[in-house]
Amino acid sequence: MRRVEQVMGFPVSLRIDDGDACDETADAVFAWLREVDARFSPFRPDSEVSRLDRGELEPHELSPDLVEVLDLCEDYRVATLGAFQVRLPGRGLDPCAMVKGWSVQRAADLLAARGATRFCLNAGGDVASVGGPWRVGVRHPEQADRLCTVLEISDGAVATSARYERGDHIVDGRTGRPATGLLSMTVVAASLTEADATATAAFAMGAEGIEWAAAREGCEVFAVDAEHRVFRTPGLPVAA
Repeated sequence: MRRVEQVMGFPVSLRIDDGDACDETADAVFAWLREVDARFSPFRPDSEVSRLDRGELEPHELSPDLVEVLDLCEDYRVATLGAFQVRLPGRGLDPCAMVKGWSVQRAADLLAARGATRFCLNAGGDVASVGGPWRVGVRHPEQADRLCTVLEISDGAVATSARYERGDHIVDGRTGRPATGLLSMTVVAASLTEADATATAAFAMGAEGIEWAAAREGCEVFAVDAEHRVFRTPGLPVAA
């Protein structure tokens, strides 16, 4: 089974190689992602995030899902000494940097719970997979038609933060200015929650984020800094 839909502002593609894959399973995945967009988007005035930001909700009124997301955001804020922030000066609450990986990993968990044993879920270039092996290309940060490397994963996730799609959109919360020390940061981890949040947080930290991400348990890193130097950890699963 293969399906592609536009959700949360980017294409999400699902491939299930199990012989008994059904439309109902795919429907559940995309229904969950649309629900996440409706509940957590800071661009929707009726979302839970927007209502919280306007002071219309008390802490005890928040859904368990939003509490979980905000707790994860706080963990990364502390771990990066403030570089990873979801409340920047002059801006509203925006947990999108956490919500994407978290929600897609939850979708992958849903697939596994429904019996899928070989699938790949790609959300705007960030991938959660089971089974495999799956080959995942890492785009060159300055040349859209080239790859820097190709990774091979089975049960795990790959996420990349870079400037090539949305420009200088990742801000270093310590300075309030766009992070420009890296051109791209790719992280391989057991879950997309970890991979995506770590890639974004490391990118926000700039060049020092490479060592920080590489030191996190279970994370492998491929990075290109602003001087075009390439860094990779020894355990990076590069395809043969």
